[in-house]
Amino acid sequence: MDSRSQAPLKSSSFSSATSNKATREVDRNLSLGALRHGDHDRRGAPAGAATWEQINEEGEEEDDDGSGEPGPGVSALSGEIDAFIAGHDAGVSIPEATLERFAAAVEQEIAQSEKARDKWAADGNGELLLAAIARVAALASVLAKNTEASAKYASGAHRVTAVLHHAMSFLEDEFHALLEPKAADTCKLARRPASFEQGGHEADRCVLRPPDNAAHSAHAESTQTYPPETVDRLRSIADTMVGAGYVTECTQMFLVARRNAFDASLRALGYDKASIDDVVRMTWEALETEIATWIKAFRHTIRKGFTTEHDLCAHVFTGRHASVGRAIFADLARCVMLNLLNFTEAVAMTKRSAEKLFKVLDMYESIRDASPVIDAFLSVSANDEPAAGCNSDALTDLKAEIAAARSRIGESAASIFCELESSIRADAGKQPVPGGAVHPLTRYVMNYLKYTCEYNSTLEQVFREHRRRDDGGDNPFAAQLTDVMELLNTNLEGKSRLYKDPALSNIFLMNNGRYMLQKIRGSPETNAMLGETWARKQSTNLRQYHKNYQRETWNRVLTLLRDDGVLTVKGHVQKPQVKDRFKQFNSAMDEIHKTQGAWVVSDEQLQSELRVSIAAVVVPAYRSFLGRFAQTFSAGRQTEKYIKLSGEDVEGIIDELFDGNPSSMTRRR
Repeated sequence: MDSRSQAPLKSSSFSSATSNKATREVDRNLSLGALRHGDHDRRGAPAGAATWEQINEEGEEEDDDGSGEPGPGVSALSGEIDAFIAGHDAGVSIPEATLERFAAAVEQEIAQSEKARDKWAADGNGELLLAAIARVAALASVLAKNTEASAKYASGAHRVTAVLHHAMSFLEDEFHALLEPKAADTCKLARRPASFEQGGHEADRCVLRPPDNAAHSAHAESTQTYPPETVDRLRSIADTMVGAGYVTECTQMFLVARRNAFDASLRALGYDKASIDDVVRMTWEALETEIATWIKAFRHTIRKGFTTEHDLCAHVFTGRHASVGRAIFADLARCVMLNLLNFTEAVAMTKRSAEKLFKVLDMYESIRDASPVIDAFLSVSANDEPAAGCNSDALTDLKAEIAAARSRIGESAASIFCELESSIRADAGKQPVPGGAVHPLTRYVMNYLKYTCEYNSTLEQVFREHRRRDDGGDNPFAAQLTDVMELLNTNLEGKSRLYKDPALSNIFLMNNGRYMLQKIRGSPETNAMLGETWARKQSTNLRQYHKNYQRETWNRVLTLLRDDGVLTVKGHVQKPQVKDRFKQFNSAMDEIHKTQGAWVVSDEQLQSELRVSIAAVVVPAYRSFLGRFAQTFSAGRQTEKYIKLSGEDVEGIIDELFDGNPSSMTRRR
C-alpha cells in the first residue's frame, strides 16, 4: 500500500495540517516540557458528508433486507471486496450496494467494539476488526486512485471514506488508551497529541500529572513498559494505521506518550528541568545536589531508558514499518537528551571555582560514556532505507549535540583546574603561620590534587582536548600538575621569608615540603602522574632545608664546645674563659628550649629525625666538653653555678623541641 497521498481526503475532524503530505514527517520540535493531549471533535465533517448519526441510520436501513433479518456481515462480503481490490485494474467491477453494505457492516463492528468493555478479548474479534479496517483502507485507496471508479461508485466511495475516518478515530482512541491507560482514566478528553488540537480550546486540555508517590519507585526503576499482550495490540493497531497512511497520527501519539512516560521516570529520580537562569543563580550547595540528580537521571537514560524505548519501538513497529519505529526512537532520544543537555550548558555558564571540579568531571564522564551508546544505535540504522533517513539524521544530530555538550563541560573542567594556579598566586598573606607549621594553602592544594588525580585519565583526556601544550609532553595533565607543584613551592619559599629567624624559615619549608612528599607518595595516582624524578628532587630539597636549619641553630652551639686555643694556653686551663663558655652554653640551650619548643613539626617521623640528628652531634660534643673542663670547678656551689646541665639533660631538652609547647630549662627543672 502506498502513502497517504493515494488515500481519500480525511474529514475535518483532524487537523488540516496533517492532510498535507509534506507534514507527514514526525514533528522534531516537540516541546521539552510536559506534553498534552487535546480533545478531538468528531462533529466537523467535510462538505456534503453525512453525519455519524445519518450513516448509522442508513447502515441499519441497508442492512435490513425487509425480512427483519440483518444484512450480510463483514465476513460474507469480504470475498467480493478482496476480488474488487485485486482486480480493479483488470476491469473487475462490484455493485455499489455491496460497497455500501460492506462499509455499513464495518461501521456496525466498530460501533459494537466502542461499546464493549474488552475490545481485545481472546475470541479474536479485535484482530478480525483490524483486518476489516485494513480492507476498508485498501478499498478507499483503490477508489481514490481510480478516477473512473470514483465517478462510478461516488456514493459508495463517500461512504467508505467516512467509515475509514471513523475507523481511524476509533483506532487512535484505542492506541492512546493502551499507551497511557492512567492518563486516559484521569482525563477523558486527553485523546489526541497537541498537534491535533483545533486552536484555542484550552479548557479541553489535560496536563498529565507527575506520578504519585506510590508509583515513584516503579518509575525510578525504568520508564513505563507494557505487558506482552498490550505490545501485541499496539503493534496490530500501529500496523493498521500506518498501512492506512495515518503515519503522522500514529507516530506523534506514540512519541507523545513515550515522552510523557520518560519524563515521569526522570521526575521519579528527582530530576526536574531548571532554566539556565535558575541554575546560574543557585548556591553551590544547591547546584551540587542538582548535578548529582542530573547524573543519576542521565545515566539511567543512557544505560536503561534508551534501550527500553528502542526495544519497545522495535516491537510495536515491525516488518515493513520497522523504519517508522526507528524514526520514532530517534526523535524520542533526541528530545529527551536535549532536555538533559540543556542543564550542562547552564552548569558551564556558572562561576568557575575549584570545588566544582569533581562534579563537573562526573558530568563529563557521563556525557563521554553516552557517545558509544548513540554510536551503537546509529550502526543499527546505518543500512536503513532512504525513506526513513530522518532516523539517522536525528541520531546524527543527537551525536553532534552530545559532542558539543562534552566540549563545553570539558572546557569548563580544564578552566576550573587552571583556576587553582590563580588561587595559589593570589594567596600572598603577610602573616606567617605560627611555629613554622604546615600552611593551610599547602594542605588545601595537596588534598585537592589527591582527589583530582583520582580522575587522572579523564583529566588527561580533557587537557588533550582543551589545553594543548607547546612542550610536547606525553601527558598534558601531568605537565600541568608539575606546574602547580612548582608554583606551590615558589609560593611557600616566599612565605618562608616572612619569618625573622632563618632557622624557623627552614623548619617551615621542611614541614611543608615533607607534607607534600608524603601526600604524593600516599596517593598512587598522584605519584604516578608526577613521577619519581619529582619525588627525588623534593627529597633533595628537604635535605638541604635540614642542613640549613642545623647550621643556623646548632653550629653556634657547637662552637661554644670547641677548644679554639682560648680555653687552654700552653697546657693550662683558662678558668675565666671556661666559666664564660659554660654560661654561654647554658643560656643558648635555655633560649633554644624556650623558642624551638614552641615550633611545630607535626610529622612524627620528621620530628624524630630532627631530634636524633641534633642529639647525635650536640650530646657527644657536650659530654666531651664536660669531661675536659668539669674538674676546673671545685665541688659544691661553684660546680652547680656553672655546670647546670648533664648529658642526659641536654638529650631531654632536644627531645622536647618541635612539639608546640614553649618552655624553659627553669620551668622544666
